[in-house]
Amino acid sequence: MNSTHFQFTIVLLLISSLLCGQENTAPLILNEITFLGLTKTKVIYLKELIFSKEKQPTTLSAIEKDLQILKNTPGLKNVEFKLDTIDREIGLNFLLEERITALPSVNLGGIKDNFWFSLGYVENNFQGIGDFLLAYYQNNDGRHSGQLYYRKNRIGNSQYGMSFSLNKWASIEPLFFREGTFDYLYDFTSFTVTGIRNINQRGNVEIGLNYFVEKYSLIVDDISEFIPSPTKLTQPKLLNSVKLTWNRLDYDLFYLKGHQSTLNFQSVFTFEDKSLFTSFAFEDKLFFLLNNKLNLATRFRFAIATNNESPFAPFVVDSHINIRGVGNRIDRGTAQIILNLELRYTTFQKKNWGSQLIVFTDSGTWRNPGGALSDLFDTSEFRQFVGGGVRLIYQKVFGAVIRLDYGIDAYNPKQRGVVLGLGQYF
Repeated sequence: MNSTHFQFTIVLLLISSLLCGQENTAPLILNEITFLGLTKTKVIYLKELIFSKEKQPTTLSAIEKDLQILKNTPGLKNVEFKLDTIDREIGLNFLLEERITALPSVNLGGIKDNFWFSLGYVENNFQGIGDFLLAYYQNNDGRHSGQLYYRKNRIGNSQYGMSFSLNKWASIEPLFFREGTFDYLYDFTSFTVTGIRNINQRGNVEIGLNYFVEKYSLIVDDISEFIPSPTKLTQPKLLNSVKLTWNRLDYDLFYLKGHQSTLNFQSVFTFEDKSLFTSFAFEDKLFFLLNNKLNLATRFRFAIATNNESPFAPFVVDSHINIRGVGNRIDRGTAQIILNLELRYTTFQKKNWGSQLIVFTDSGTWRNPGGALSDLFDTSEFRQFVGGGVRLIYQKVFGAVIRLDYGIDAYNPKQRGVVLGLGQYF
């Protein structure tokens, strides 16, 4: 071995020991951070996300954490890194493969006499800086709805962000009176502004203000001795919300592990009768990688609200929200417990494509408006649907998962339904 090769070997051994050594080992200084392979995503946005900073000390474990942060970014598919070394300074190079983040949004589902679909556009990396943009049209049993939503997680390099939303929802809502169930035309129009405070890369607090108007109009299809009151109702309201999100989810292509917890408190003031309504919801998602093909996904939700004895209760039983196959807004309550379990088995995976078979069980229970918390443990209020489905995944596009699920009532197999959508169910 000549002297040049010997010196090169000594330098490599020194670098290796510095990166893998104990905490009291002198750190390496990051001379430069580069991102290779970008066409859309802005470098300044990625530099704000990661912990490592130029001209600052680093360790191998810190770089690996940054690697996972970049993998969790919607605009990136594959991320690797390599180090260039000069004396005790290093150049950190991230090798990136971007995803397509702008795509159409298509969802539909239904059971007998109950059909809905939505068409829209979603962008998860708007302007190359991780902003989110959503616009869609939805049709519920012939009624027209839509939404425009924009979210900016960070304004400049600050810890603050914002979002706003315009929303129009129209549907046929079954409302439940002691004398029976009656269908109403329901119209909901709202404008929302939210301020965001990022605690760190994993958590944030959102404070929102939402002005909205709800309208109900009774549909009289047949002659009945009982006509519910009111037959028409218009209520302008003001909603204040505080939401805390802690996101410990880690992505590896379409596989997920870790958990995400959300706490959401809301208060609603009704201008007409000066009443105040409050609600609290906790949701936790857990994902486990059982092996290189099996991904177990769970979602638990508990929510409770002011227990008014009213047909306009806030929490619904709905096929494309919580119980696959049950139908569209078939029941309401003032408290709920939901548990979704889903086992995803990968049947095919190549460079850009993948497919999964799904088995699931969706369970839930509700407290009746004006009822007791014991309603949550009443078997007559319990709903459980089981079923299976398939996923077709195009990994080059973020969120490009075509989802088809078929759910059957575990206690009444005659009740069943199909839910088709874009993206995983949760």
